[in-house]
Order: sequence, then C-alpha cells, then structure tokens
Amino acid sequence: MGSVRAVRVIVVGGGIGGLTTALMLHQRGIDVQVYESVRDIQPLGVGINVLPHAMAQLDSLGALERIADLGVRTSELCFFNRHGQRIWREPRGLDAGYPVPQISVHRGRFQLTLLDLVRERLGADAVRTGHHLLAATTDGPRVVVRFLDRSLAGAHDVGAHDVGAHDVEVLDEADLVVAADGIHSAVRAAWHPHEGPPKWSGAFMWRAISRSRPFLTGRSMFMAGHKQVKFVAYPIGPVEADGLQTVNWIAELDRSGEERIGRESWNRVGDIADFLPRFADWRFDWLDVPTLIESADAVYEFPMVDRDPLDTWTYGRVTLLGDAAHPMYPVGSNGSSQAILDARSLADALVAEASVEAALARYDSERRPATARIVMSNRQHGPERVLDMAEERAPDGFADASDVFAPGELEGIAATYKQTAGFTTAQVATRN
Repeated sequence: MGSVRAVRVIVVGGGIGGLTTALMLHQRGIDVQVYESVRDIQPLGVGINVLPHAMAQLDSLGALERIADLGVRTSELCFFNRHGQRIWREPRGLDAGYPVPQISVHRGRFQLTLLDLVRERLGADAVRTGHHLLAATTDGPRVVVRFLDRSLAGAHDVGAHDVGAHDVEVLDEADLVVAADGIHSAVRAAWHPHEGPPKWSGAFMWRAISRSRPFLTGRSMFMAGHKQVKFVAYPIGPVEADGLQTVNWIAELDRSGEERIGRESWNRVGDIADFLPRFADWRFDWLDVPTLIESADAVYEFPMVDRDPLDTWTYGRVTLLGDAAHPMYPVGSNGSSQAILDARSLADALVAEASVEAALARYDSERRPATARIVMSNRQHGPERVLDMAEERAPDGFADASDVFAPGELEGIAATYKQTAGFTTAQVATRN
C-alpha cells in the first residue's frame, strides 16, 4: 500500500459531502481546509434519509450515535397506490438485518452536526465561511484557488455575483482541490460552460414539515400514488408528550406540460393551493393526507432536476464530489448518501496510492460509474416504479397486491435497486 504524505486538500463547499470529506481526510492524517460561500450556515431544507451504506461510513468516523440521535431510526418502507392500498412493504435499517440503522433526519440539523464535528476535530477555523470561489487553477503540483472573502460584508451588502465594499480577494493553494459545491457547482460550470442549467424531469415537488400523530409503525416511510401525483412522508422526530411527532412530507405532481419556474433553492416558498386539490380525497384509514398538508407552517417548492453523467470528474488536481459530480433525482433516498460514499472513496484513495494523480484516477474509476448507474436508474423511477406499475395494471385499486404482481416481482425490483445503489445487507456488512 502506498501513502500520500504531507498532502494539503482544499474542500470547496460546506454541505454534507464537503464536511464528511473533511472528517474522512482528517481521520487519515491529511491536512484539510474547507471554504463555504455563505457567511452563516443555517439549518436549511427539510427531511432526508441517510441509508445504511452511508451510516456505516459515519460509524467509521465515530459519529453514528450522534447522527442517529438527531432523527428517527426508520423501520420500514411502504408503497401504496392512490387509494391507500399497500403494494409493497420492506423492512429497513436494523429491522432489515443491517448492522447500522437507516436514519430519517432534518437535513439542516444533520449538516450543522457535521459542521460541529469538523470544528471540534479540526479546529474552529477549519471551515471558513463567506468565501465565494472565483477560480481554481492547477499550477504544476499545486492548485491555486481564488476566493472573494465576504465574511465581513453586511447581510444585504451584495448580490450573489456582485463585489461589495468589504470584499477582499483571498489566495490559497493546496495539492488537491475537492469541489463539493453542489448542483450549481462553479468548478463544474467552468469546465463545462455550455452544460446549462440542470435538466428538469417535468415534476414539481412541494416539501414541508408538519406535526402529526404517528402513522403505521411510527417509524415508517411511505410513498403513495404514481408518477402523475405522488405523496411521500416519514417521521424525522420522536413522538412527543402531546402524542405528535415531526413528519417530513413531499407532494409531487407531473407538470411537464408547463414551463419550469426559476432555479431550485432550499428556501423557495411554495403555495399549497398549487397542489392540495390533487390530494383532497386522499383520506386513508391510516393517514389523512390533506390534514397533514394543511398543518405545515411553510411549504417549499423544488423542480425535480439532475444532470447528465460526465466522462470525468477530474481536471488536473481538481475533482468533483457529491451533487457537483452526480446530481440525481431524489428517488431511492440516495443523494446525500452517495456524497458520503464519495468522501470515503477519495480519502481511502489518497492513503492507498503513491501520488495524488493515481489517487484521483482510483476515486474516479470507483465512484463515477457507480453513481452514473444510479442517476440513470432514478430517471426510470428506481424502486418507485412499482407505483406506476400498480396504477397501470389496477387503476381502480385491488384487494391484494398479489393479484396485480407476479410472485417475486416486487422483491426483484427492490433487490435490483439496492444492488445498483450499493446497499444490500451484504454490501453494507463488508464496509468498514
């Protein structure tokens, strides 16, 4: 086994992927500095699922219990048709025999916990906020990075691309730069200036958090409907003294005949009047969907987007990671989990290989094809295609799903996606 010694890494982006990368690199004795564009990292977003293969990596960092305690240890995933009839149920996490749980958690709380861990282990200055990336240029064995330091600017002094009175240009350099700067990555855009905006699927999602009485097991995640009209919900907090728990939900409609509105954002406010009528009669004996929707304090809207897989993630000594590398539809709960797997792969490659170039080649060969397969599978709705199949075969509902699906058909679809995404029980058991 080789070893990259005295390597310094700059990570651009303080999201889940960037912060996990910093922790992985630090654990292996690699010097790392994180730069984040926003001045104050806030707990934005709604709920996400952290799948067992990603939780295994967090466990390797000694962070499993700290992360798990933020949310709910998911016990099952269920699929229902639009009449509330169950198509398929499968156990998840510890209930499915994995060595680690699957966690449903508020994205912002998860990110801030990773931020706390980075600052505790790497130091208070390990994440420099308010630094907007201008350029990253490979210069021989080093990468020179230019930022605008906006840490002293007033909250409303400048726009996203304006230069304010307090902005100062900052130079830094490293042996390697990891661009974990999201679906609108500045690094990726510099390499692919004609790529354009992310590709819209035609679907719009409205996401929110409500407080609700527990449904199903109280630790269940479900998806109901089909590609034209779909609802997803799962708890992200425990049952409290009043008998209620915090529930994350997503309402999704096919709006492919309409014009996409603007750029996706974690904090773009939506209007329930745009989608509630489509769910008005979704009152099941196990959940009243309209009441859940109406109880939300705020609703945020997102177009469902991704990007085409790239032929390479690396140019010189700069590479992509997470959503900058492989933005995908939020099908199968894989976005953040795959970024965590990227971080582990890159950190291991830097330790195992004798040069930065060899490490980047190994990382690219391990992660790029694997995530490309998931991107393409998610475009075909991944495991959620059982919803469409049920609607096509039995639009008026059914007495039993076995009347609609062949023996072993549902099990096969679920198993195939787990294999593609890398989280069969066998795959997770071998990760360390």
